[in-house]
Amino acid sequence: MTEDIIVELKVKNPRVTEELTKVIASIEGFRLDKRFPDKPCDLLILEIGDDLKEEFKLIHTMQSSKKVGSIYLTSSRLEPEVLIEALRAGAREFFSQPIKVEEVRRALLKFKETRTKYTDGKAKKRKGKLIHIIGSKGGVGVTTIAVNLAAGLVGHDRSVALVDMNLTFSELPIFLDVKESFDWAEIGKNISRVDSTLLKSSLYKHPSGIFLLTSPTGLDGVNQTTPDTIGKLMEVMQSTFEYTIIDGGPLLEDLSLKIMETADTVIVVGVLNLLSLNNIKRLLWTFQNLGYPKKETIKIILNRYEKDPVLTVKESEQSIDHSFSWLIPNDFKTTMTAINLGKIILEVGKNTDISKSFRDLAASILGGSVPEKEKTGFWNKFKKTGL
Repeated sequence: MTEDIIVELKVKNPRVTEELTKVIASIEGFRLDKRFPDKPCDLLILEIGDDLKEEFKLIHTMQSSKKVGSIYLTSSRLEPEVLIEALRAGAREFFSQPIKVEEVRRALLKFKETRTKYTDGKAKKRKGKLIHIIGSKGGVGVTTIAVNLAAGLVGHDRSVALVDMNLTFSELPIFLDVKESFDWAEIGKNISRVDSTLLKSSLYKHPSGIFLLTSPTGLDGVNQTTPDTIGKLMEVMQSTFEYTIIDGGPLLEDLSLKIMETADTVIVVGVLNLLSLNNIKRLLWTFQNLGYPKKETIKIILNRYEKDPVLTVKESEQSIDHSFSWLIPNDFKTTMTAINLGKIILEVGKNTDISKSFRDLAASILGGSVPEKEKTGFWNKFKKTGL
């Protein structure tokens, strides 16, 4: 028999206290024990707003005392800085005021379900696929491929997260017209408390269905985040989403290497010219010396492919001793229109070759085949090896 979940309320607003008490009492398995307000509890619901500095200090003290399992916060203040501090403090849920009864009820039921699974020893960790995309050099279209591959996977009814690890030239917010969102440095500060529920509620959800995790805007967040923290964050991402796409930019550094070490697939993006091909060859050599990623997990995508190029596909593959997995046709107009509008290519140019290419690429990653009748004349000239 599962023990009751002990809830403690530290709420000043009498109306909010009354509403929360009614919701807690309506769900079997929860107990609000008012006789021992300072005893250990499984869940604390705390109201904040008068003196944020002191209140968040109190939260950290409670967490350190080990007397509180999880913390939910409630407040009538909804300023961005309040929400950011709540995330930093490790709050699992945030209830705005006036209280929305159904929102609180759903959160409590989710808490109960998670606790029951772990209590019964039946918790199962789903391990989604981690795809790391890097460029052979700057400007080859890594972000374009990351965004539209993610959109293509969402189009196949998969849960997909997109993570911005391009620390030098972060462009994902522009590509998806995102003004504000939590970044991975903020979330990483409380990585020991981050679970799938908190993570998903912290990410920006694009209208396409993609969940976005941006990179820090300043160097402080980057410098304070360790490879170990990023590794743990990726574990939570994989337990939350079926596919996590990493926009890694053109650089290799400690955080990117940590992700690449455990990635299911590493996609190297290049274009068909000598400079890009030479850099791809150097990257493959670097991977070989590092010992990861393994050759079978490395896929090379050529972006902006033109018909009848000066360098042929066969010659280029021979020069780098590695086959190409996919060709993305060149469509400057559709691509730039999508970027300037902050939309995905699949939305702006639904019937273009480049949109079909991304849809086919997503199908290939999912293990499906592309019907011959759906291949364009462009594709019939090239035998795809798939991903």
